[in-house]
Amino acid sequence: MKISKEEVFHVAKLARLNLTDSEAEKLSIDMESIIGFADKLNELDTEGVVPTAHAIPVSNAFREDEVVPSYENELIIQNAPHAEDGCFVVPRVVE
Repeated sequence: MKISKEEVFHVAKLARLNLTDSEAEKLSIDMESIIGFADKLNELDTEGVVPTAHAIPVSNAFREDEVVPSYENELIIQNAPHAEDGCFVVPRVVE
C-alpha cells in the first residue's frame, strides 16, 4: 500500500509532531513496510485458533481479598514535613 507524504504529514499533525520533508519521506517508506507486513500476516490461516491463545499455558494468580491491619495514622504522619488534621499537606500544583 502506497503511503504519500501528505498522509504522513496528516498522521504527524494528529500526533503533534513537526517533520521535515526528508523525515516524512523516510517515514512514508517505513509505514509502507509496516503495513505490508501486517497485510502479509492477514494471509495466515487462523481458522480454529483461539484469539487469546498463548505459546505456553498461562493462568492468573488471584488471591482472596483479606482485611489486614494497616499502619497507625499517627505513625505515618510523623514522616510528613507538614501535616494538618491527620493528613499530609502538600504544595498546591493546580490553580
